Amino acid sequence: MKLSQFKFPFRTELIAKEPPRFRDECKLMVMRRISGKIENKLFKNILDYAREGDIFVLNDTKVFPARLHGKKEKTGADIEVSLLRELNREQRLWDVLVDPARKIRIGNKLYFGEDEALVAEVIDNTTSRGRTLRFLYDGSYEDFRNTLFSVGEFPIPKEIRLHPNESDIENFNTIFAKHEGAVSAPAAGLHFSRELFKRMEIKGVDYTFITSHVGLSHFGGVDVEDLSKHKMGSERMIISEESAEKINKAKDAGHKVFAIGITVARALETPVTTTNRVKPFDGWTNKFIFPPYDFKIADALVTNFHHPLSTMLMCQAAFGGYQKVMAAYKQAMHGKDAKDIYKFGVYGDAMLIV
Repeated sequence: MKLSQFKFPFRTELIAKEPPRFRDECKLMVMRRISGKIENKLFKNILDYAREGDIFVLNDTKVFPARLHGKKEKTGADIEVSLLRELNREQRLWDVLVDPARKIRIGNKLYFGEDEALVAEVIDNTTSRGRTLRFLYDGSYEDFRNTLFSVGEFPIPKEIRLHPNESDIENFNTIFAKHEGAVSAPAAGLHFSRELFKRMEIKGVDYTFITSHVGLSHFGGVDVEDLSKHKMGSERMIISEESAEKINKAKDAGHKVFAIGITVARALETPVTTTNRVKPFDGWTNKFIFPPYDFKIADALVTNFHHPLSTMLMCQAAFGGYQKVMAAYKQAMHGKDAKDIYKFGVYGDAMLIV
């Protein structure tokens, strides 16, 4: 497929600026994969589409304060750094994105925090915007990590607000977030509440966790018309033996596997055997899913509403069918009245494709 096929008129007022008051009370559009039929529900109604023995696979990654505001040596120019991934713990090496990139050269020093609490040196240019930084810190790793996170801020999307407020610190992580490493929240998981987990337990709907650290590659633009030539950035992911076994047992018994989020759908498709079973995995994935694609593991997908031309939308369309998903988006944006219009983005509403 072509990039231009995922372009549609989009109004910025559709972006949710705040999460719902209660996590499980956002809107839920339910779309049938076969017929394309659409129902308008609330997220807490999701269990109406699951049966005893079905399993929800959730992403327990945790967002960390990955955005740093600093100054360039000598000129004092404002520099924004987005931490992507830690390359070497002992040497304090990190892959980062720098904005504006044109002002930074190898050898430049950057200063962060009050009283220049943290200093970094640019040691490599990895991409047109990316850099490798070495943080110059003599203390223990724990002290360095604490200092790094203390000068950082939560990377709330700038389309929501330029800087996070106090509520974002809690709202921008799932209630089951455990393993730090994400630069954005796994949005579909934000809708799960403690009450919903209790109802799952009562109904006999199982769940398990994998870890897939959401990276900026999900939000970076696609700059090729031929999607087969697009290269996704690599993201760290972990599927434990226990989780793989639970997923495979559910599949073998004829139960449905619900992938909660695009990151989960991609992760489950990464270590698949020729017999369509999930293998334990600890490594990196750069899997890019776009139509047409034959999903081996997930039987249902829960995800939010995504921007035009985004890789998340492409994966969503691969799962639900391009024509059906694009028709659902049109309905979500142009409902008959306000209650039929859905919000987009990480704090927005959800879609279940089943």
